[in-house]
Amino acid sequence: MALQILKEKQPIRGVLFDMDGVVIDSERLFARFWMASAADLGFPMTYEQALQLRSLRREQGIEKMQSFFGPSADFDEIRAHRIELMEAHIAQYGVDEKPGIRELLACLKEKNIPCAITSSSALAVIRERLGRLGILEDFTALCSGKDVPNGKPAPDIYLAGAAAIGVPPEHCLAIEDSPTGLEAAWRAGCMGVFVPDQDQPDALTLSRCFAKADSLLDVMALL
Repeated sequence: MALQILKEKQPIRGVLFDMDGVVIDSERLFARFWMASAADLGFPMTYEQALQLRSLRREQGIEKMQSFFGPSADFDEIRAHRIELMEAHIAQYGVDEKPGIRELLACLKEKNIPCAITSSSALAVIRERLGRLGILEDFTALCSGKDVPNGKPAPDIYLAGAAAIGVPPEHCLAIEDSPTGLEAAWRAGCMGVFVPDQDQPDALTLSRCFAKADSLLDVMALL
């Protein structure tokens, strides 16, 4: 089913976008280079473990990494090497946009609905990635998880995003592709829309969703 509406809909006055895996096709790169970095440093990370690192801030990442490999796994070292490998790849090959993002942004512009990026990435990275694709100016606001007290799954970034576009959270769609991000949107009181990227939502994540869409093009039906 292309679009499943799971809960009662409120009037939609704003849209909040996670970036990686929603706007840009980068989550597969994160998984690939988390695994490569960990392997280079002697830790055989699985694909499933790499996915669990999505959207986590440093403190949460340390805890998760040590749950995989014990206290000898240096999260900061593995992360720094992952960044080095991934940035070298992007510098050579670039990044791809997710299908439907331009159409959805055009639809929001036509309907005069403000939108913001609400990403765990640093603001400089957000600007670089969106600027590379030529869609930076299509967003009303850019919000980084580095600039709020608590990262996902805390609600801080989604509360900041809603405030940045001047719309109450309960009237914001929050588009996510990870359980951690969807939990953050749900805790903020947003209408979370799960658009699967690397995996499907589990039962708990689905229970927190307002809707599940197969693609960004399907999200347009909500508007």
